Parts: sequence; C-alpha cells; structure tokens
Amino acid sequence: MFLAMIVPLILGGVALFGMARRVDVYQAMVAGAEEGLGILVRIVPALVGLLTAVYMLRASGALELMARGLSPLLSALGIPPETVALLLVRPVSGSAALGVGAELISTYGPDSLIGRTAAVMLGSTETTFYTVAVYFGAAGIVKTRYAIPAALCADLAGFLAAAWAVRLIFYRG
Repeated sequence: MFLAMIVPLILGGVALFGMARRVDVYQAMVAGAEEGLGILVRIVPALVGLLTAVYMLRASGALELMARGLSPLLSALGIPPETVALLLVRPVSGSAALGVGAELISTYGPDSLIGRTAAVMLGSTETTFYTVAVYFGAAGIVKTRYAIPAALCADLAGFLAAAWAVRLIFYRG
C-alpha cells in the first residue's frame, strides 16, 4: 500500500513545502507546463521528419539493400548479419528498433543467438538522432559539431559489445 502512495506523497510534500515557503504552487506548475509546451513545439518538427524518413526507408526497400551490403562486414566483426536492420534503425527510431527487435525475436526465438543479441543491442544503445534532436533542440543548439559522430561511435561500441557479451555469456563453447 505504501509503495502505491509514494508518488502522491512526494507530490503532496512538494506542494506543502512550496506553500510553506510562500510560493504560488499552482502558478509555478502552470509556468512549468507552459515552458514544456514551448519545448515541445520546437522539438516536434524534427521528430516528425525523423520518423517519416525511417518509414520511407523501410517502405522503399532501401533498408534491406543496405542490410545486404553490410552483411559481410558484420559477419567479420562477430555481429549476426540478421541484426543489420536493427543496427541501421536503432540510432534513428526507438519504436522502429523495438519493432525490428520483436520481429527478430519472434522469427529466431528469444533464446537464439540472434534473439539474445537483438535484445542486448536494444538495451545497450541509444536512439542517437532522436536524443540529439530533443536535447539540442530544447537547448537551442543548431550546430552539433562532434556530438553526432561521437554518439554514433558509442552506438557502434554498444553493438559490438552486445554481440561480444552474448557470445561470451551464452555461447562459450
């Protein structure tokens, strides 16, 4: 019962603390909501563009073409080639990556090398372009400079580490 009441108790405690310090709690909440909506207005166009691009790539078949081209390189790196769609989609769209991951797991099974690798990859990488669009857009930063290449290198490291960890933990033999 107490665990179900933690959030309401925290909210009530913050409101009481604000009232004790003579802060107009309602006006502060409205001002915060207004600022949040302003940030949302600045972010939504970039998000719509990113999601549209992902769906266009998938529908056109370009994603599958890229997957076939990268397959030999991934095999050499120890990454299952079947996960290439996940590698290409994950930095752009989390929901599309979850869809690809679910498809891989249902096709190959949750206990397969591919299913486990896909699951670990989803947990060890970030939706880079979404994150950059949200945080840089909220901060008003236009030039990302080295942030995107560095983040993509971190994603690559996450993909490699995921494939390595799954092989190390589950397939030592």
